[in-house]
Amino acid sequence: MTLRYSVHAPSFAESDALVELAIQAERCGWDGYLLWDHILGSTAMLMPIADSWVVLGAIARATSRIRIGTAVTPVARRRPWKLAREVTTLNRLSGGRAILGVGLGNPLDAEYGAFGEPTDPGRIADRLDEGLRVLDGLQSGESLHFAGRYFQVDDATFLPRPVQLPRVPVWVACTGPRGRPIHRAAQWDGAIVLKTDGDAVVPPEPGEIGEMAAAVRRDRADTDRFDLAVVLPGLPADPAAYEAAGATWALITGYLDDLPATVAAGPPASLEVLERNS
Repeated sequence: MTLRYSVHAPSFAESDALVELAIQAERCGWDGYLLWDHILGSTAMLMPIADSWVVLGAIARATSRIRIGTAVTPVARRRPWKLAREVTTLNRLSGGRAILGVGLGNPLDAEYGAFGEPTDPGRIADRLDEGLRVLDGLQSGESLHFAGRYFQVDDATFLPRPVQLPRVPVWVACTGPRGRPIHRAAQWDGAIVLKTDGDAVVPPEPGEIGEMAAAVRRDRADTDRFDLAVVLPGLPADPAAYEAAGATWALITGYLDDLPATVAAGPPASLEVLERNS
């Protein structure tokens, strides 16, 4: 499968700048535009932060082709029924172009602890798993009864359903081919591979992507509709190596000072995409 390219933009910005960058990304041939989803981001730095879901609603109406969504939304700090309404609304506003990236939501001390919420990763992971089950059930259009440790739903039916069926695709953030996150990802629709060294994003080796693809195959029989997205600090030097390893998306990340130039230059396939959509 040919590697597709998405901008992976921080929500640490004014909302109008994020909308304009998404419009530019579509014009320049990018395949996707995914926003970070933070409430605070840091307890040590003051910065403007936009609400990703409000911004994505504006982007949905300002674009027509590009895939849009989050990478990643911390489901554990959300009421999953409220998030289900937001996800489905974005999906329908965009004509079925939404992607929901999910994860724990680092840094935990800022995203949870600053507001008096528990910061234990195991507990947050349990809430994430329960929240995803509620999200899935509420997108079915059927009555949902759910009794979990953290969330309870008693005979709730959400309409309308998303354009994408059976649900908006769920991509799960992972750091490697072992552990709970990759097994979680295999239960859903994709994995977002993110490696860091301190605050810096580190490109994973294609061999690591191959190991993650193999881990997913061990957990599920059908991988034809499974996406493996790799977060990179710049365009890959050898896209074919990532494709051969099983990657389907490259998420090109950075801060808003640098991203406009990257977006304007376009991804490697930009000329082909522009010709196809002209």
